[in-house]
Amino acid sequence: MKKSIHHVKTFLETLDNIRDRALFLVIIPYWPRKITPNHLTIARIAIGIFLFFLLFYLKNNSQALVVSLFFVGAITDLFDGSVARAFNKATNLGAMMDAIADRILIIPIAIYSLFNPHRWLFLFIILLEVTNTLIAAYAQGKNIFVESNIFGKIKMVLQSVVFGAILIFWPESPNMFFIYILWVSVVFLVASIVFKLLDIRSAIYGHS
Repeated sequence: MKKSIHHVKTFLETLDNIRDRALFLVIIPYWPRKITPNHLTIARIAIGIFLFFLLFYLKNNSQALVVSLFFVGAITDLFDGSVARAFNKATNLGAMMDAIADRILIIPIAIYSLFNPHRWLFLFIILLEVTNTLIAAYAQGKNIFVESNIFGKIKMVLQSVVFGAILIFWPESPNMFFIYILWVSVVFLVASIVFKLLDIRSAIYGHS
């Protein structure tokens, strides 16, 4: 069973590397050097915060505006890591900010679209994201840096695509197909947490 899971992890990481190399073909020759990976991450944080205020304080649920902002945020997530790797600018701080930015972007939309019709799904997503954050904080307190693994990346891709689709069809209730995919993303999130814990245990054992 363990070997099978590790084979799946290796396969998914290979696909992610292929995606990276494909993006490099565009990024390396054409990317504006003044726009750093951290600029993209900060933009995603700003978009997530603005979406929160837009939806819950200003009560503005303009579909075109909300969908446009969310998709711009999702695109920054597609590129920031690849840009960092393309120009050898990947840092621990950047990876930490990237994970925080992902949650800030996703959580307002999860509240907006899931809280009433699918509260259990919403609860699982929020509790697991809080757990993930606490684990990262614990590792940081031990001077251990554990970057986002492939399962966390796939979780973010699935959630970005599904929440984007839900917003396009809003205010119709989310299609059950989308809800099932979000449950699949929960499975990937659990796998991400498990592998993160294993990495932390391995780091602690190696330092003892």
